[in-house]
Amino acid sequence: MSVTPLAAAHAADTPYYQPIGDECELFEHAYRHQLPMLLKGPTGCGKTRFVAHMAAKLGRPLYTVSCHDDLTAADLTGRYLIKGGDTVWVDGPLTRAVREGAICYLDEVIEARKDVTVVLHPLTDDRRILPIDRTGETLEAPDNFMLVVSYNPGYQNVLKALKPSTRQRFMAMEFDFPPAELEIDVVAKESGLAKEKVVPLVRLANALRDLKGQDLEEGVSTRLLVYCATLIRSGIKPDRAIRSAMLEPLTDDTDVRQALLRVAQITLG
Repeated sequence: MSVTPLAAAHAADTPYYQPIGDECELFEHAYRHQLPMLLKGPTGCGKTRFVAHMAAKLGRPLYTVSCHDDLTAADLTGRYLIKGGDTVWVDGPLTRAVREGAICYLDEVIEARKDVTVVLHPLTDDRRILPIDRTGETLEAPDNFMLVVSYNPGYQNVLKALKPSTRQRFMAMEFDFPPAELEIDVVAKESGLAKEKVVPLVRLANALRDLKGQDLEEGVSTRLLVYCATLIRSGIKPDRAIRSAMLEPLTDDTDVRQALLRVAQITLG
């Protein structure tokens, strides 16, 4: 489990995020009115960065939990541990976020075990409480606590899907990769590579994204674009950087990889 507490109080510490629409305004209104938020979108399109940006902008601590198959409700709420011969209760990240009035972000919540959503339900209705069965406590979430979850609808299947009863407890925003002009700005800002050198990388990324659903499960993320641009800026030859950061991560299939390489050669000339 990855848990990252983050507190930012100054604009200079705010993680860079370039809005595409009114998502920042909508998030802020949700926070002010104690509404839980669901973010939907492909891997690497900026959902996690957006939450970090908004937490810093609002001046709230952020607890980020990367969900996975083995994540349990106890991982979120806490458990008893042996310390120095004594048995002590240790809060989990969700419990700490409620106590502190922080923002708790569950990334790819759909990957967690089903008992996790049961814990979330009382926090996502008008009760806004977190019952902790093992200690007998019932915590009331303060006004500045916010629950945010995300998932990638492209990976949904029958066994891993949010139930309507869970989805309808959240207001939702859909994320996607930014328009080309905006993505060029983002990649240049994040990597330090000149915009004119980022332009062909974004053009290639969009060509590869058009293959999603054919030979690829997922297209090139903005995150991978930043990796590629960073390598180029550091001195790696563009063709090697593209192969390592934009093509190899997309597939393990040799034939598909060769096809992607041909797409790259055609797109870049």
